[in-house]
Amino acid sequence: MVTYDEFTKLDLRVGKILEVNEHPNANKLYVLKVDIGEKLIQLVAGLRPYYTAEELRDKYIVVLVNLEKRIIRGIESEGMLLAAQSGYNVSILIPYREVNPGSIIR
Repeated sequence: MVTYDEFTKLDLRVGKILEVNEHPNANKLYVLKVDIGEKLIQLVAGLRPYYTAEELRDKYIVVLVNLEKRIIRGIESEGMLLAAQSGYNVSILIPYREVNPGSIIR
């Protein structure tokens, strides 16, 4: 069970995917450039089996921005996008209405 205090430590923001590139060392990964309002961050995401680069570009997504940085197959990832999975189907989480990059998710 996660306490309320633990949950409030998560910094979830709306991000806009600006660039989508294939990871040079992994055929299931993309390297994304994401606008989270005050800055651009880089994410490594395992979405290549589920989305084309064109489907992701310019999408607004939900990003955990205060996750510890991690090197994934030689590329730094500065957060994590959120997605739901049901069997083989994977769906990125997107805002229902238009909001600005950097908007806080509560």
